[in-house]
Amino acid sequence: MIKILLDECLPKKLKYRIEELDPGFFTKTTPEIGWASLSNGELLSVAEAEFDVFITSDKNLSFQQSIASCSIQVVLLKAKTNIYEDLLPLVEKMPSIIKANEPGKFIEIE
Repeated sequence: MIKILLDECLPKKLKYRIEELDPGFFTKTTPEIGWASLSNGELLSVAEAEFDVFITSDKNLSFQQSIASCSIQVVLLKAKTNIYEDLLPLVEKMPSIIKANEPGKFIEIE
């Protein structure tokens, strides 16, 4: 099972679409587990202890944090907006990236 954490800036219903992609994907959102108020640095620090992949649309994250030193893979979804319909085509590209599960790797999906 690959544990995936969705950033609070993404629509909650993406969680269900990601889980539909593969029965081995287990997805939670930061608000669901009470981490919505954490800064990016704190969030990555606590997330790497429990999750394999962190998905966000925060384009500044890679400039603010040292992802290479993390034990979690970070995936950036680069869509026109953060609405579900704009993000959905990017989600379809994620299964192989998530399954590769490369800790410390920052991957952009456009």
